[in-house]
Amino acid sequence: MKTFKGRTAVITGAGSGFGLEASRIAAGLGMNVVMADVQQDALDRAAAEIQALGAPVLAFRLDVSKAAEVEALGAATLARFGAPHIVFNNAGVGAGGLIWETTLKDWEWVLGVNLMGVAHGVRVFAPMMLAAAKQDPAYEGHIVNTASMAGLLNAPNMGVYNVSKHAVVSMSETLYQDLRLVTDQISASVLCPFFVPTGITKSDRNRPGELSDADKKLTKSQLIGQAMSDKAVSSGKVSAAQVAQFVFDAIAESRFYIFSHPKSLASVQTRLEDIMTLRNPTDPFAHKPELGDKLKAELRAAD
Repeated sequence: MKTFKGRTAVITGAGSGFGLEASRIAAGLGMNVVMADVQQDALDRAAAEIQALGAPVLAFRLDVSKAAEVEALGAATLARFGAPHIVFNNAGVGAGGLIWETTLKDWEWVLGVNLMGVAHGVRVFAPMMLAAAKQDPAYEGHIVNTASMAGLLNAPNMGVYNVSKHAVVSMSETLYQDLRLVTDQISASVLCPFFVPTGITKSDRNRPGELSDADKKLTKSQLIGQAMSDKAVSSGKVSAAQVAQFVFDAIAESRFYIFSHPKSLASVQTRLEDIMTLRNPTDPFAHKPELGDKLKAELRAAD
């Protein structure tokens, strides 16, 4: 996609992080911006900022895990701007801990947002974009789904998150191939960021009450996972603004894989070599054994 001006971008998780930064870029390119987020106050602030940049904005509060709410977003977008040209299924949440300590509500919350939120976005917007392409030979569309390096690796103590993001990578690769079967006008990308300073480690603030384990204390592994994630994310050297620019660069270049930290692909290669050579999974802390030793010691220490 080479032309952005006058076209429409739909962005979920637009109240902060990658979504807000992508909204800023879209506004700067002269696009109409549909901004969706679950947190009303953050959405209101973000939408006001993007409107002040001169962009036509449709702000829509929704929970992406709810099919009917994403369908309503689609209908509102179509009514206001017509079929979108870019859909950035970006909303996501984070959670960690030993995988057997993940509660049913944890699974429902994380998979509901990270996996089904993307699935709903694809299900609602892809047919709309395909219909627009059929009507207009000049139409161009692109769908970007936010996964993670956790969608290509399996770091310990963050199982539910890994599972959700692996599913998004699979869905995105399939979407890319399926689109190629039926059209040359619409393509797809998957975003796999590593540790970038965003608000994802605080995503529990927006967890619905019906999926909350309010009466359950966090386990030792979950507290450790939260602390490790907070430290890793806060110390990230690549900014959310840079990642958002990577997304638009990939759309312009029709490039599928988007990485914030290309050097981390060495670990992906090691994982694939494990599979190809039937080797047991390599120690993820092989290059920093002190971190692995510390994590083991903390988890094995008596309460």
